[in-house]
Amino acid sequence: MPPRKAPTARQCRVGIELRKMRQQAGLALAEAATLLGADRTAISNTESGRFGVSGDRVRAWAGGYGCPDSAYVEALAAMAEERVKGWWEEYRGEFSSGALDLAELEHHAVGIRSMQVIYQPGLLQNEGYANAVFDQAVPPLSPARRRRLLSHRLRRRDVLDRVDAPVCTFLIHEAALRMVFGSSRVARGQLDHLLQESERENVVVKAVPFAAGGFPETGSATQYVYGPVPQLDTVQMDTATGPAFLDSETRLVNYRAALDRVEELSLGREDSRDFIRKIASEV
Repeated sequence: MPPRKAPTARQCRVGIELRKMRQQAGLALAEAATLLGADRTAISNTESGRFGVSGDRVRAWAGGYGCPDSAYVEALAAMAEERVKGWWEEYRGEFSSGALDLAELEHHAVGIRSMQVIYQPGLLQNEGYANAVFDQAVPPLSPARRRRLLSHRLRRRDVLDRVDAPVCTFLIHEAALRMVFGSSRVARGQLDHLLQESERENVVVKAVPFAAGGFPETGSATQYVYGPVPQLDTVQMDTATGPAFLDSETRLVNYRAALDRVEELSLGREDSRDFIRKIASEV
């Protein structure tokens, strides 16, 4: 099988999970190659994401490794068999792979839980607010670049309109609700948009007031994306160089616990709406 050209994070994830299976079975590459009747280099390249793999091969390797979780194996096989190119592919070559991987991750999400401290969630931003955020770019964006970034940002919101849209919980700190990007008019427009989006059945917006005090991961924006099975969940974090993706079991457990703690500190759904309305009246 020829090597892939720049595999996506989702494609690489299949290989990562196959490596985890092999390691949990206590097998070195050479031992796995002998067991599966496969070439050692091919296994290594598949685990690194350089080579693709069929769903049938995922099942065969999982069987060879003695993986007992059939739901996990089938979810991974389905991921391996995906051949759909989403709307984000229109931006390949223009944007970083991380921005495209984020859009793909959200597209396939079963559920999303987000914690935002400075910016309001990308999936809930309106055009005026997103434009005002882009105003802060250093160096300044060209008009053409701004248009493409804005287009990408707004198209990410389409995931909320799907028939099978993920259930999304957005935990938004008071700092992000009060931070004014652009002007007071833009800020009020964004808060009104946030209230409107919070009326969706699949969207829960919860405010975390200053009065709640400190909480885990205070300095980072975090998005926890639920996969079809818990093993395929992903944590996405914003960094100065773009989105970072974490998927180790320890990281997933820790970030679930951190988000649980933040949600405990947040206001309820209706109280959050009242809180946002109050802030909008003061902007």
